[in-house]
Amino acid sequence: MAVSVGSLAPLEQIAERARSYFEAENDARERALARTREVIRASANAVRAVHRREFDRAGALLATARSALAEAVSITTPYGAVLYAGFIHDAQKEFVEASVVLAILSGQPLPGPEELQVEWAAYLNGLGEAVGELRRFLLDQLRRGETNAGEALLQAMEDIYDLLVTIDYPDAITGGLRRTTDAARGILEKTRGDLTVSVRQADLAARLHQIDDRLRRLDPPART
Repeated sequence: MAVSVGSLAPLEQIAERARSYFEAENDARERALARTREVIRASANAVRAVHRREFDRAGALLATARSALAEAVSITTPYGAVLYAGFIHDAQKEFVEASVVLAILSGQPLPGPEELQVEWAAYLNGLGEAVGELRRFLLDQLRRGETNAGEALLQAMEDIYDLLVTIDYPDAITGGLRRTTDAARGILEKTRGDLTVSVRQADLAARLHQIDDRLRRLDPPART
């Protein structure tokens, strides 16, 4: 029995439609990549501004990052393969990290994922990565001899870790959160040790100063 083969003429139309779709998708990807690079750059500059205690400048930079991130998401929303390719997630994570660092170090309420308009996986990973910047800020304070705020910063780091360790789901849906949590634990342990040593040294220095004062009062220097 002979096989009847249908016309393949529609393949030309299908090919044209495919090229048109991928052309639009590629264009969206390139435009979104440019926006995410802007997000990452502005977020990094915001963190640097926070470390210099330039909180207003950090806020302005994060406003720029938020706008660029919203544009990147809008551009890629029609193209799921691009939206979830990974670079949007990375930009959201950097934006979250900077936003969390600014909030904690400027004494503002911690923003949630809804407020920042990011996915949960990006939010939690950004939260975890903020621990490293909090350590950096704490160490800068210790180098200046400012140990008073160290306990509060260490507590903030511990609170973040205590939250992350309860999120026990596959990395495929949390964006590799286990690695972020493990890294946060290591940073937390080192910071606890650094703060303990610094506080003890400061306490020892204070005690020696007190002893020196007492000795001076008991045996004042002779007048010439």
